[in-house]
Amino acid sequence: MTDQTTPDNDGQAPAADAVPPLPDQPPAPPLPAPVKDRRVLRAVLRWGAAVVVFAVVGGGVAFGVTGVERTELPGLATEPDGRWTYPTLTRAPLPKGLPGPFAESNKAGVHYADLRALLLPAPTGATPDRALRATADGFYAEYGDKGEREALRLKLVDHGLRDVAARGWSTPDGIRTRVYLLRFAAAAAVDDLFADDNVSDSIAPSTAVRYRPRDTAMNLFDDSFPDNAAVDHVQRYAYAEAEPYGAEQTRHAYLAAGDVLALVVQARKGGVADVPFQQTVVVQSQLLG
Repeated sequence: MTDQTTPDNDGQAPAADAVPPLPDQPPAPPLPAPVKDRRVLRAVLRWGAAVVVFAVVGGGVAFGVTGVERTELPGLATEPDGRWTYPTLTRAPLPKGLPGPFAESNKAGVHYADLRALLLPAPTGATPDRALRATADGFYAEYGDKGEREALRLKLVDHGLRDVAARGWSTPDGIRTRVYLLRFAAAAAVDDLFADDNVSDSIAPSTAVRYRPRDTAMNLFDDSFPDNAAVDHVQRYAYAEAEPYGAEQTRHAYLAAGDVLALVVQARKGGVADVPFQQTVVVQSQLLG
């Protein structure tokens, strides 16, 4: 089959109404119970100030947070902890009459929204990665071994890869971030790619990586995420490059949400800290979930 790719357009999602950056807020009221999924994970951000509040706005759902001083939040230090400030996040609008990916009527788990609208935007102060290719070839270039790249390409084509969107940026703390979203024909294809470790189709074993990111040696399963950082309907496998990793460390995570497979990659000289990596992975998960 011929891979189709979403036009790059700098990876930009359709613009949402401009709203000031999100300040911190106290915990929001609980969300309505989601539709049961085959692999549902319970979700609450451990960053109490970054709790997502859902409010219906036209065809989408906006993420809103009200202000509160950090000193009023138990357990949070007054010193900066490395979190990034993102613009107001808005649920991707759906075409009229079509259901969300986890609606009871959407048995195939399809995201009908524009794939670019599901991408996490760059945080405040970030510099866009203009060289990033929002294509299948750009995604495969994230892997260092030629044989592994070809094996992964054949696997994804065999599972019906349809579309790719991507966005990248660098931040003043020295972290370079790249996010890829890959859309397949149905959720069943993505489930196969996230199958149990003893299934050959799995691209994300829980022990060590099967496809090594470029410029890395040993990558081990990353268990640093807190238990309450899971997101409903989203499966997550994260990895961190093990020491000694030389001048730069790479961390990456795969996410599976309905018919979409995501890859989040971060690299930084001296090492990638837990907070920005976990924050990026969790917020991207919320946009997909």
